[in-house]
Amino acid sequence: MAEPAPTFHPSPSAPKLRFPAHACDAHVHVFGPAARFALAAERSFTPGDAPKEKLFALHRLLGIERCVVVQSACHGYDNSATADAVAAKGGAYCGVALLPPGADDATLRRLDAQGFRGVRFNYMKHLGNKAAPEQVIELSRRLAPLGWHLQIHMESSLIEEMSPLLKRSAVPVVIDHMGRVDASRGLDQPDFRHLRALLRDPKVWVKVSCVERASRQPPPFGDAIPFARALVEEFGDRTLWGSDWPHPNLAAGPPDDGLLVDLVGQIAPSAAARQALMVDNPQKLYRFS
Repeated sequence: MAEPAPTFHPSPSAPKLRFPAHACDAHVHVFGPAARFALAAERSFTPGDAPKEKLFALHRLLGIERCVVVQSACHGYDNSATADAVAAKGGAYCGVALLPPGADDATLRRLDAQGFRGVRFNYMKHLGNKAAPEQVIELSRRLAPLGWHLQIHMESSLIEEMSPLLKRSAVPVVIDHMGRVDASRGLDQPDFRHLRALLRDPKVWVKVSCVERASRQPPPFGDAIPFARALVEEFGDRTLWGSDWPHPNLAAGPPDDGLLVDLVGQIAPSAAARQALMVDNPQKLYRFS
């Protein structure tokens, strides 16, 4: 296995933009520490440690009070590192698990009690772990009594193919990272049109996260901002923002998290739009205590 990959930015800047009270970072990961939380034997990448203490310090700098910790593929189905970070925040953070679609109801209830609110499934070539979509939709029926959701991370080329199936979900569906569109292909590209068509289903949400992954330009990622802004303008009651800290598998290295916060001012230009994006929408979906 390769040496640990670089993780978070070593010295993020203090943002100029001030978030409203109870602002939520709806997409982060924690890695390790590996000495306490083992990495999965069949992982597709080996990150350096990015423990909860570093995350909490970053959120203090950025003015973020709430958070969704998404289980990373490098830890596989052992959700312990995520559960540990969630437990430390007493209801202000919640979790999204990785599970096989056949996970039993006792496991779902145990994770619900630990503060988990959804299950993520990856359909990205570099992450493996592709559950059969039909099984995922079947699982959604068992998530409904818990008030959970499905979180789908997929290649943009799969949006059209997966849309009819996702519309059959018994629970809300959250599309990660703007559907992983390539910003260089323009707003009228087929993949982005398919994403917007899918979002016309009122059960489907989207994270306007990872402009740095959609962009084909250096910071401040100007080619990707119009995509996030268009989604906020059209689907403002079902958009969420996340930093994607500590930015795994990013060839250009981790971005400045303070810059990512300041870009929210362009993605959601009005105070009302930022209140919905950062506070009201996360509260509705994740039910922070």
